[in-house]
Amino acid sequence: MKFARVRTVHGTRPVVVSGDEAYDLSELLGDLTPTTLPLLAEAATAAAGGRLDRFDLTDAVFEAPVATPGAVIAIGMNYAAHAAESGAAPPAVPVMFLKTPNTIAAPGDDFRIPARAAKIDWEVELAMIIGKRAYELTDDEDPLDYVAGFTVVNDLSERTFQIEESGGQWSKGKCVPGSTPIGPWLVSTDDVDHAALRLRSWVNDEPRQDSTTADLIFDCPTIIRHLSQYLALEVGDVVLTGTPEGVALSGRFPYLRPGDVVRIEIDGLGAQRQLMTGVGPDAAGQGGAGPA
Repeated sequence: MKFARVRTVHGTRPVVVSGDEAYDLSELLGDLTPTTLPLLAEAATAAAGGRLDRFDLTDAVFEAPVATPGAVIAIGMNYAAHAAESGAAPPAVPVMFLKTPNTIAAPGDDFRIPARAAKIDWEVELAMIIGKRAYELTDDEDPLDYVAGFTVVNDLSERTFQIEESGGQWSKGKCVPGSTPIGPWLVSTDDVDHAALRLRSWVNDEPRQDSTTADLIFDCPTIIRHLSQYLALEVGDVVLTGTPEGVALSGRFPYLRPGDVVRIEIDGLGAQRQLMTGVGPDAAGQGGAGPA
């Protein structure tokens, strides 16, 4: 099933789509938060049983599909073609970096480019939202049992901060406020073939990325099991799985400037749109080799 959080005049409402109808989860859950995510199965049953009020999604404005995640954890250079365009060898183990929770934004929010930024890049990514605490998973456990569902993320990145001013870590270029638009949908794992999803991005309606998760170096179960050996993944945490080739870092495209519009989409999971705002650089930066 598909879950979302929608802005209304009465505040944010959680909804579920069952069949061709959307239903209001407000009375049952209040909101989609780390506290209520374990109740999604109950919510799906209530919707299928016709025990919830219908919700009109016409002209809906979506919020991030989970409120107040505790952690945003990302995997870098996880598509073979993207590692190649970045001038790097494919990693032998998953490369992890962190984004701060205040980077989370709604899928249609504008993005303000920092005044000092010169190399803002786009990255369409498949993300997982944790539904059950995962720590030190064994080979006998299915990592996807710990995932509430899949969603779409744009990992907006500032490459100067990330590479030239990083001091050896990437998070400086990954933590601009609002740089993790997420959603619109949280789609349950049983409704997603995570190994064969098409990911695409456009800048000002010009194609940029077009790939599938078949190009992942480390697949979704491997990522969850691997991360759980080093940290506890808590309910509501967001795990980004990496971006395909076709970003500005490749040198084939200019970096983003105020007025640019980025669109991203993953088949079956929905689409996003961000307008770039702010002062921005005097001139568009040019791409160059390095990690992402």
